[in-house]
Amino acid sequence: MIRNNMKVLRAKNNITQEELADRVSATRQTILAIEKNKYSPSLKLAFDIAQAFGVGIEEVFYLENHGK
Repeated sequence: MIRNNMKVLRAKNNITQEELADRVSATRQTILAIEKNKYSPSLKLAFDIAQAFGVGIEEVFYLENHGK
């Protein structure tokens, strides 16, 4: 499963879910669902989110280890 660091990055950058949603042309509900790992974003949205934070996509999203 794909996990993310969006909540941490939002806190570091003092960005609300609504502000992030506006920056990436998504809804606040979409951002919330992604943060709670209930929804995996499209590749384009994932890149847009990383760009909004000014980091590489791998700093926002990561693959949860399997078999542990």
